Amino acid sequence: MKELQPIKEGKVREIYDNADSLIMVATDRISCFDVILNNTVTKKGTVLTQISRFWFEMTQDIIPNHMISVDVKDMPEFFRNPRFDGNSMMCKKLQMLPIECIVRGYITGSGWASYQKNGTVCGIELPSGLKESDKLPEPIYTPSTKADLGDHDENISFEQSVAYLEERFPGKGLEYAQKLRDYTIALYKKCADYALTRGIIIADTKFEFGLDEEGNIVLGDEMLTPDSSRFWPAEGYEAGHSQPSFDKQFARDWLTSHKDHNWTLPDDIVEKTIDKYLQGYELLTGKKLQ
Repeated sequence: MKELQPIKEGKVREIYDNADSLIMVATDRISCFDVILNNTVTKKGTVLTQISRFWFEMTQDIIPNHMISVDVKDMPEFFRNPRFDGNSMMCKKLQMLPIECIVRGYITGSGWASYQKNGTVCGIELPSGLKESDKLPEPIYTPSTKADLGDHDENISFEQSVAYLEERFPGKGLEYAQKLRDYTIALYKKCADYALTRGIIIADTKFEFGLDEEGNIVLGDEMLTPDSSRFWPAEGYEAGHSQPSFDKQFARDWLTSHKDHNWTLPDDIVEKTIDKYLQGYELLTGKKLQ
Protein backbone atom coordinates (compact mmCIF):
# COMPACT_ATOMS: atom_id res chain seq x y z
CA MET A 1 0.00 0.00 0.00
CA LYS A 2 1.43 3.35 -1.07
CA GLU A 3 2.42 5.66 1.77
CA LEU A 4 0.56 8.92 1.20
CA GLN A 5 2.10 12.21 2.22
CA PRO A 6 0.08 15.23 3.33
CA ILE A 7 -0.12 18.07 0.83
CA LYS A 8 -0.32 20.54 3.69
CA GLU A 9 0.58 20.41 7.37
CA GLY A 10 -0.61 22.90 9.95
CA LYS A 11 0.22 23.13 13.62
CA VAL A 12 -2.24 20.33 14.37
CA ARG A 13 -3.86 19.17 11.12
CA GLU A 14 -2.63 17.29 8.06
CA ILE A 15 -4.39 17.51 4.70
CA TYR A 16 -4.26 14.69 2.13
CA ASP A 17 -5.38 14.93 -1.50
CA ASN A 18 -8.10 12.42 -2.38
CA ALA A 19 -8.65 13.44 -6.03
CA ASP A 20 -12.10 15.08 -5.89
CA SER A 21 -12.01 15.56 -2.10
CA LEU A 22 -9.59 16.05 0.78
CA ILE A 23 -8.89 13.98 3.89
CA MET A 24 -8.29 16.17 6.94
CA VAL A 25 -6.57 14.49 9.88
CA ALA A 26 -6.49 16.08 13.32
CA THR A 27 -3.30 14.85 14.97
CA ASP A 28 -2.55 14.61 18.68
CA ARG A 29 -0.10 17.51 18.40
CA ILE A 30 -0.76 20.51 20.60
CA SER A 31 0.25 24.10 19.92
CA CYS A 32 0.30 27.12 22.21
CA PHE A 33 1.21 30.68 21.28
CA ASP A 34 1.60 29.51 17.64
CA VAL A 35 4.33 27.01 18.62
CA ILE A 36 3.99 23.21 18.29
CA LEU A 37 4.87 21.70 21.65
CA ASN A 38 7.15 18.69 22.04
CA ASN A 39 4.34 16.65 23.61
CA THR A 40 1.45 14.84 22.00
CA VAL A 41 -1.90 14.53 23.75
CA THR A 42 -3.49 11.11 23.16
CA LYS A 43 -7.06 11.24 21.79
CA LYS A 44 -6.90 15.00 21.28
CA GLY A 45 -7.22 14.63 17.49
CA THR A 46 -10.31 12.47 17.89
CA VAL A 47 -11.92 15.04 20.18
CA LEU A 48 -11.26 17.80 17.64
CA THR A 49 -12.73 15.85 14.72
CA GLN A 50 -15.78 14.54 16.54
CA ILE A 51 -16.70 17.85 18.15
CA SER A 52 -16.35 19.62 14.79
CA ARG A 53 -18.68 17.02 13.29
CA PHE A 54 -21.20 17.68 16.07
CA TRP A 55 -21.26 21.43 15.40
CA PHE A 56 -21.19 21.10 11.59
CA GLU A 57 -24.34 18.99 11.74
CA MET A 58 -26.04 21.41 14.14
CA THR A 59 -25.43 24.52 12.03
CA GLN A 60 -26.23 23.38 8.50
CA ASP A 61 -29.32 25.61 8.62
CA ILE A 62 -27.06 28.68 8.84
CA ILE A 63 -24.37 27.78 6.30
CA PRO A 64 -23.22 24.63 4.47
CA ASN A 65 -19.91 23.12 5.58
CA HIS A 66 -17.13 21.15 3.92
CA MET A 67 -17.72 17.82 5.72
CA ILE A 68 -18.54 14.81 3.56
CA SER A 69 -17.91 11.92 5.97
CA VAL A 70 -16.01 11.04 9.14
CA ASP A 71 -16.44 7.30 8.67
CA VAL A 72 -13.13 5.59 7.89
CA LYS A 73 -14.88 2.95 5.78
CA ASP A 74 -15.80 5.70 3.30
CA MET A 75 -12.17 6.71 2.86
CA PRO A 76 -9.40 5.33 0.62
CA GLU A 77 -7.57 2.17 1.69
CA PHE A 78 -4.62 4.08 3.15
CA PHE A 79 -6.92 5.60 5.80
CA ARG A 80 -8.51 2.28 6.83
CA ASN A 81 -5.95 2.08 9.56
CA PRO A 82 -6.53 2.38 13.33
CA ARG A 83 -4.40 5.51 13.52
CA PHE A 84 -6.93 7.37 11.37
CA ASP A 85 -10.05 6.07 13.10
CA GLY A 86 -12.04 8.87 14.70
CA ASN A 87 -9.61 11.68 13.91
CA SER A 88 -10.16 11.93 10.12
CA MET A 89 -12.73 13.71 8.00
CA MET A 90 -13.40 13.58 4.26
CA CYS A 91 -14.05 17.12 3.04
CA LYS A 92 -14.98 19.07 -0.05
CA LYS A 93 -12.18 20.97 -1.72
CA LEU A 94 -12.48 24.68 -1.02
CA GLN A 95 -10.57 27.80 -1.90
CA MET A 96 -9.97 28.99 1.65
CA LEU A 97 -10.53 32.67 2.37
CA PRO A 98 -7.45 34.27 3.97
CA ILE A 99 -9.22 35.56 7.09
CA GLU A 100 -9.48 34.14 10.63
CA CYS A 101 -13.03 35.00 11.70
CA ILE A 102 -12.83 35.62 15.44
CA VAL A 103 -15.86 36.36 17.60
CA ARG A 104 -15.72 37.39 21.26
CA GLY A 105 -18.71 37.13 23.56
CA TYR A 106 -16.77 37.78 26.77
CA ILE A 107 -13.74 39.93 27.50
CA THR A 108 -10.69 37.83 28.29
CA GLY A 109 -7.17 37.02 27.12
CA SER A 110 -5.59 39.51 24.72
CA GLY A 111 -8.92 41.35 24.49
CA TRP A 112 -8.87 42.05 28.22
CA ALA A 113 -5.24 43.21 28.05
CA SER A 114 -6.12 45.62 25.23
CA TYR A 115 -9.21 46.92 27.02
CA GLN A 116 -7.19 47.70 30.14
CA LYS A 117 -4.84 49.86 28.06
CA ASN A 118 -7.29 51.94 26.06
CA GLY A 119 -10.85 50.69 26.44
CA THR A 120 -10.89 48.96 23.07
CA VAL A 121 -10.55 45.44 21.64
CA CYS A 122 -9.06 45.30 18.14
CA GLY A 123 -10.02 48.93 17.66
CA ILE A 124 -13.63 48.43 18.79
CA GLU A 125 -14.57 50.78 21.62
CA LEU A 126 -16.32 49.01 24.50
CA PRO A 127 -18.34 50.34 27.46
CA SER A 128 -16.32 51.59 30.41
CA GLY A 129 -16.23 49.68 33.68
CA LEU A 130 -16.02 46.15 32.29
CA LYS A 131 -14.36 43.52 34.48
CA GLU A 132 -12.21 40.63 33.33
CA SER A 133 -14.40 37.82 31.93
CA ASP A 134 -17.48 40.07 31.71
CA LYS A 135 -20.06 39.17 29.10
CA LEU A 136 -20.10 41.80 26.34
CA PRO A 137 -23.38 43.60 25.53
CA GLU A 138 -23.21 41.96 22.09
CA PRO A 139 -20.64 39.61 20.55
CA ILE A 140 -17.94 41.47 18.61
CA TYR A 141 -16.28 40.39 15.37
CA THR A 142 -12.50 40.83 15.36
CA PRO A 143 -10.95 39.29 12.22
CA SER A 144 -7.28 38.58 11.69
CA THR A 145 -5.04 37.59 8.83
CA LYS A 146 -4.05 33.92 8.51
CA ALA A 147 -0.32 33.57 9.05
CA ASP A 148 1.87 30.84 7.63
CA LEU A 149 3.13 28.13 9.98
CA GLY A 150 5.57 29.65 12.46
CA ASP A 151 4.29 33.21 12.02
CA HIS A 152 1.69 35.07 14.04
CA ASP A 153 -1.77 36.13 12.88
CA GLU A 154 -2.35 39.88 12.71
CA ASN A 155 -5.53 41.46 14.07
CA ILE A 156 -7.24 43.73 11.55
CA SER A 157 -10.33 45.93 11.58
CA PHE A 158 -13.46 45.13 9.59
CA GLU A 159 -12.51 47.87 7.14
CA GLN A 160 -9.05 46.39 6.75
CA SER A 161 -10.61 42.97 6.12
CA VAL A 162 -12.63 44.50 3.27
CA ALA A 163 -9.45 45.88 1.68
CA TYR A 164 -7.54 42.65 2.35
CA LEU A 165 -10.20 40.55 0.61
CA GLU A 166 -10.69 43.07 -2.21
CA GLU A 167 -7.01 42.84 -3.07
CA ARG A 168 -7.28 39.07 -3.44
CA PHE A 169 -10.83 38.89 -4.86
CA PRO A 170 -11.40 42.08 -6.89
CA GLY A 171 -14.99 43.27 -6.74
CA LYS A 172 -15.86 40.92 -3.87
CA GLY A 173 -14.11 42.44 -0.86
CA LEU A 174 -17.09 44.13 0.79
CA GLU A 175 -19.50 41.28 -0.02
CA TYR A 176 -17.21 38.61 1.39
CA ALA A 177 -16.27 40.66 4.46
CA GLN A 178 -19.92 41.30 5.34
CA LYS A 179 -20.90 37.67 4.83
CA LEU A 180 -17.99 36.40 6.91
CA ARG A 181 -18.90 38.77 9.74
CA ASP A 182 -22.61 37.90 9.62
CA TYR A 183 -22.05 34.13 9.42
CA THR A 184 -19.53 34.31 12.26
CA ILE A 185 -21.91 36.15 14.60
CA ALA A 186 -24.88 33.93 13.67
CA LEU A 187 -22.91 30.72 14.25
CA TYR A 188 -21.57 31.96 17.56
CA LYS A 189 -24.96 33.05 18.87
CA LYS A 190 -26.67 29.75 18.04
CA CYS A 191 -23.90 27.58 19.43
CA ALA A 192 -23.24 29.72 22.51
CA ASP A 193 -26.93 29.60 23.41
CA TYR A 194 -26.95 25.82 23.04
CA ALA A 195 -23.73 25.37 25.00
CA LEU A 196 -25.12 27.36 27.90
CA THR A 197 -27.93 24.80 28.23
CA ARG A 198 -25.17 22.17 28.59
CA GLY A 199 -23.33 24.07 31.30
CA ILE A 200 -20.62 25.62 29.13
CA ILE A 201 -19.92 29.26 28.32
CA ILE A 202 -18.24 29.80 24.94
CA ALA A 203 -16.20 32.92 25.68
CA ASP A 204 -14.76 33.28 22.19
CA THR A 205 -13.93 31.23 19.12
CA LYS A 206 -12.74 31.46 15.53
CA PHE A 207 -14.10 30.14 12.24
CA GLU A 208 -12.59 29.68 8.79
CA PHE A 209 -14.49 29.80 5.52
CA GLY A 210 -13.81 28.97 1.90
CA LEU A 211 -15.41 29.07 -1.54
CA ASP A 212 -16.83 25.97 -3.21
CA GLU A 213 -16.76 25.29 -6.95
CA GLU A 214 -19.81 27.52 -7.48
CA GLY A 215 -18.24 30.39 -5.55
CA ASN A 216 -20.48 29.98 -2.51
CA ILE A 217 -19.08 30.64 0.97
CA VAL A 218 -18.78 27.40 2.94
CA LEU A 219 -17.69 26.77 6.53
CA GLY A 220 -14.44 24.79 6.67
CA ASP A 221 -11.51 23.64 8.79
CA GLU A 222 -12.56 22.97 12.40
CA MET A 223 -15.50 24.30 14.40
CA LEU A 224 -15.84 25.23 18.05
CA THR A 225 -13.17 22.86 19.28
CA PRO A 226 -11.11 23.27 22.47
CA ASP A 227 -8.23 24.33 20.19
CA SER A 228 -10.15 27.16 18.55
CA SER A 229 -12.32 28.32 21.45
CA ARG A 230 -12.42 29.19 25.12
CA PHE A 231 -14.91 26.98 26.96
CA TRP A 232 -15.72 27.92 30.56
CA PRO A 233 -17.91 26.03 33.04
CA ALA A 234 -21.13 28.00 33.58
CA GLU A 235 -21.31 26.75 37.16
CA GLY A 236 -19.26 29.06 39.34
CA TYR A 237 -18.82 31.68 36.62
CA GLU A 238 -18.07 35.06 38.13
CA ALA A 239 -16.64 38.09 36.34
CA GLY A 240 -13.67 39.89 37.81
CA HIS A 241 -10.99 37.26 37.29
CA SER A 242 -9.87 34.54 34.87
CA GLN A 243 -12.04 31.42 34.59
CA PRO A 244 -11.31 27.69 34.69
CA SER A 245 -11.66 26.18 31.23
CA PHE A 246 -12.28 23.04 29.18
CA ASP A 247 -9.67 23.94 26.60
CA LYS A 248 -5.92 24.28 26.21
CA GLN A 249 -5.84 27.40 28.38
CA PHE A 250 -4.70 24.97 31.08
CA ALA A 251 -1.54 24.25 29.05
CA ARG A 252 -1.10 27.93 28.12
CA ASP A 253 -1.26 28.95 31.79
CA TRP A 254 1.39 26.38 32.76
CA LEU A 255 3.73 27.58 30.02
CA THR A 256 3.22 31.20 31.03
CA SER A 257 4.11 30.47 34.65
CA HIS A 258 7.15 28.29 33.83
CA LYS A 259 9.54 30.34 31.71
CA ASP A 260 12.10 27.50 31.36
CA HIS A 261 9.54 25.16 29.76
CA ASN A 262 11.42 24.62 26.45
CA TRP A 263 7.95 24.08 24.89
CA THR A 264 7.50 20.80 26.78
CA LEU A 265 4.67 20.02 29.19
CA PRO A 266 5.12 17.64 32.13
CA ASP A 267 3.12 14.40 31.97
CA ASP A 268 0.62 15.47 34.61
CA ILE A 269 -0.23 18.64 32.66
CA VAL A 270 -0.71 16.56 29.50
CA GLU A 271 -3.12 14.27 31.39
CA LYS A 272 -5.04 17.21 32.85
CA THR A 273 -5.24 18.81 29.40
CA ILE A 274 -6.87 15.81 27.71
CA ASP A 275 -9.16 15.38 30.72
CA LYS A 276 -10.37 18.95 30.11
CA TYR A 277 -10.94 18.24 26.40
CA LEU A 278 -12.92 15.09 27.20
CA GLN A 279 -15.02 16.81 29.86
CA GLY A 280 -15.93 19.57 27.43
CA TYR A 281 -16.78 17.09 24.67
CA GLU A 282 -19.00 15.00 26.93
CA LEU A 283 -20.84 18.00 28.34
CA LEU A 284 -21.53 19.50 24.92
CA THR A 285 -22.50 16.32 23.08
CA GLY A 286 -24.06 14.42 25.97
CA LYS A 287 -22.08 11.27 25.15
CA LYS A 288 -18.74 9.61 25.78
CA LEU A 289 -16.04 9.80 23.12
CA GLN A 290 -16.09 6.65 20.99
